Amino acid sequence: MAPVSTQNSSLPRVANVTSAWPKTLERLGWALGSLIVFVVMWHLLAQLFQNKYFPSPAVIFEVFLREATNGDLWLHIGATLLRVAVAFFVSMFIGSAIGLALGRYRTADKFFDTWLILFLNLPALVTITLCYIWFGLTEAAAITAVALNKIPNVAVTMREGARSLSRDLAEMATVYKFGSWKTLCHVTIPQLAPFFAGAARSGLALVWKIVLVVEAFGRSSGVGYRLNIAFQEFDVGTILAYAFGFIIIVQIIEFTILQPLQTRVNAWRR
Repeated sequence: MAPVSTQNSSLPRVANVTSAWPKTLERLGWALGSLIVFVVMWHLLAQLFQNKYFPSPAVIFEVFLREATNGDLWLHIGATLLRVAVAFFVSMFIGSAIGLALGRYRTADKFFDTWLILFLNLPALVTITLCYIWFGLTEAAAITAVALNKIPNVAVTMREGARSLSRDLAEMATVYKFGSWKTLCHVTIPQLAPFFAGAARSGLALVWKIVLVVEAFGRSSGVGYRLNIAFQEFDVGTILAYAFGFIIIVQIIEFTILQPLQTRVNAWRR
């Protein structure tokens, strides 16, 4: 009986992998079709208005190629990605620690809940301005400003994850004497993983937007800095070329890393 059950258990997994491909291809088809329609409509509107402040996709593509060829595009995108990565990991680490502590200890949650609401509603512009005033126009100030804006969001998400931990599973781990490490790896982390993945996906979208504002305010490199220069010159083509270039990079990260990660951590749920 054992060999038969092992053989049968592998069939659903193979079937799931096989059936996932048509859905993925269908989603890609719809996305490409929608994008093509968007570009065509944009081109028609640009031809209709004939305005230098509403350039056609062809003009933006020319600017993109020019900036990519001379290396400026990759220089500024690289600087922005580095700031995004550092601020993202700092905010995820600190925010997760705070959220788990608040979710597990009710007294701490009651005391610090008002603090959390305060920082959640503090405008990003205020945080950025204060960090630059207090710490100067430095990389540390920029990273701190971005992280402070993201930490409360991560803390709220992970607090809900900590609150939703199953007591039955914890008691089972105690009865079967899993130990602290085994309980953490096989009971606690699998339950928290979907919340962590959700915080990561929303965090990336928020962090890179705030990084652009930080760069526009007080850095001499990055996509935000380049957008600020283009704004002063009323160069809409450069603004859109850099914006779309960075959006493409972020979407690649989303589809190749974050979405598969969230799918994998949610696989244990039925």
